[in-house]
Amino acid sequence: MNDLFFHIFNDDNFIDVKIYQYGYEKCKPAHSFGPALRQHYLFHYIISGKGKLFLENSNKINNIYTLNSEQGFLIPPNKCCHYIADEKYPWEYIWVEFSGLKVDEFIKISGLSCDNPIYKSDSKSSINLKNKMLDILRSDKEDPSEAIGHLHLFLFLLKNSNQNKMKSTYGDLKNFYVREAINYIENNYQNNITIEEISLFLGLNKSYFGKIFKEVINSNPQEFLIQYRMSKACQLLKTSNLSVKEIGEQVGYVNPLHFSKIFKNTFNISPRDWKLKNQYKQ
Repeated sequence: MNDLFFHIFNDDNFIDVKIYQYGYEKCKPAHSFGPALRQHYLFHYIISGKGKLFLENSNKINNIYTLNSEQGFLIPPNKCCHYIADEKYPWEYIWVEFSGLKVDEFIKISGLSCDNPIYKSDSKSSINLKNKMLDILRSDKEDPSEAIGHLHLFLFLLKNSNQNKMKSTYGDLKNFYVREAINYIENNYQNNITIEEISLFLGLNKSYFGKIFKEVINSNPQEFLIQYRMSKACQLLKTSNLSVKEIGEQVGYVNPLHFSKIFKNTFNISPRDWKLKNQYKQ
């Protein structure tokens, strides 16, 4: 493998989990990156060597971590980071940058955060995680679904193998309700559903539902519903010949003016102009 390899992931038709870039580097002594902010999650796995990570915590204080091979580190979105390879034994690592509607839940279960960014596991689990990241690097560049499939498995390994993972999260009633709410949105976003309707479906008080949803997903239900609908709208605007009015109806907006307003508030561009810029050429 070359000393440096990376790939920018251009396909934006995936919503639940999405890759932005991935790569590999065998660093020179004292090679550094940052200080910088990332918009998405960025995970590095250290194959060999060592180095240091400087990462802003929840109190906006920079913590310093010394890392070795078979460890990893997560840089959450919008946290200032700086990392540097050791002068004598510079690290060699793989990385993947990702986000998506369901990623926050995977990360929360893994126990990784800006206050606990270091991945540690037993040797076998650590190697399995490394191999899955290598699968992402080797995936077919012409077929993005292969890399997305490996990313799902990577997230599964990450949340189950980290030493600080949360205990019995899937048995937690709050997480059950939130997953049921997301499933409801995925199956009914094209209809004129409301947050009241979702909370009634779950048998919960609306304010309590909003509170636990925000707790688990880090987004309120209305924001999540809009984000999901807008992502679906972008797919249709890019890949179909439907009119803006028809696309609005397909993602749950009977009033085309309301749909256009929400779309423009989300992306700072009208759906018609977005379509002209991004539609696949037939």
